[in-house]
Amino acid sequence: MLAARTGTVGGKSAEDPLKLRKQSVLSLGSRERALKSSAEGSKEGRARAGQPQQRARRLALLRELEMNWYLRLCELSHEYTIAYTTGMPHRNLGKSGLRVSCLGLGTWVTFGGQISDEVAEQLMTIAYESGVNLFDTAEVYAAGKAEVILGNILKKKGWRRSSLVITTKLYWGGKAETERGLSRKHIIEGLKASLQRLQLEYVDVVFANRPDNNTPMEEIVRAMTHVINQGMAMYWGTSRWSAMEIMEAYSVARQFNMIPPVCEQAEYHLFQREKVEVQLPELYHKIGVGAMTWSPLACGIISGKYGNGVPESSRASLKCYQWLKEKIISEEGRKQQGKLKDLSPIAERLGCTLPQLAVAWCLRNEGVSSVLLGSSNPEQLIENLGAIQVLPKMTSHIVNEIDNILGNKPYSKKDYRS
Repeated sequence: MLAARTGTVGGKSAEDPLKLRKQSVLSLGSRERALKSSAEGSKEGRARAGQPQQRARRLALLRELEMNWYLRLCELSHEYTIAYTTGMPHRNLGKSGLRVSCLGLGTWVTFGGQISDEVAEQLMTIAYESGVNLFDTAEVYAAGKAEVILGNILKKKGWRRSSLVITTKLYWGGKAETERGLSRKHIIEGLKASLQRLQLEYVDVVFANRPDNNTPMEEIVRAMTHVINQGMAMYWGTSRWSAMEIMEAYSVARQFNMIPPVCEQAEYHLFQREKVEVQLPELYHKIGVGAMTWSPLACGIISGKYGNGVPESSRASLKCYQWLKEKIISEEGRKQQGKLKDLSPIAERLGCTLPQLAVAWCLRNEGVSSVLLGSSNPEQLIENLGAIQVLPKMTSHIVNEIDNILGNKPYSKKDYRS
């Protein structure tokens, strides 16, 4: 009774539980304070650790600003570059570091043949002032005369050699057996002769103009490596080679520590798609070989001038281009003209001409490093160069619309599996 009245049971006071609760609350509060202080300490630690990084970022930004200021002072900043002032996009040639304009000027048929030297100079001037830095020729074009005209214009204009990308091709150099093919003898002698006609110390890219079954691949790759090591060329590439032949050249180069090709020149237009859209992308991803394409207007077929026959002043009217005339007037040629008429409304909707649409269609393929234009007059070249303004309008919807009209989109094995 006394124990119950005084609140003690078993010798323990009734105030003990209250004391315990107070102690637990106090210990919980101290624990929270300890956790809070440790969290604040860790934040301070992280802040201290992040200070050197922030300082490094500020220094890097300051250096970049100083560099931009200096480049602007020297008129070498981005807004002074040819690509910026002319609006001409540039891309890497394959996976090499060589930057080429998206559009280049070719000299096939025109230089030394279809046009005068004066017109050739006008075309080169228009191209260069429009931001084009790539000029392509070959030892076989007009039996070497195209290289002579190109070299004379370059010398007359006095353009900085470092601002240009000059390419030539070897295979047909003369009538003798030793003046054609890709033997070591002809690659070295043929390139020396090309350089003399061009009046240059070197070309930027030398192309093997077609495969040579009579010459071992190792000999071809060794000869190309030799002319590069001798300073006669910067890079080498192939033209009209199959994917298997390009891969063989790459394998030989890697096996013997030599220089592999960086680019393949291939025909590419609305009616010729298989190689550039299926075969070359695989080579690009595997071994870095890019695509430089030619004949975006299919030798003028896509220009629209053959819609009502073959005009007398056209390329197809020349005796040596009888094959082109036959192709145009054939049943397949008439079908192609019909598809071109169906494409005309798309060009009108985009505010461009059919040739501009065709060139922009080629450029919409990111695997294409550069598209070579062939023009016979200044008006034609200016029109084709206008394809650069059409390129941003080539949306996936427009491309699909074109594909539906053409009905010739090639499919790779991956496409079939998916």
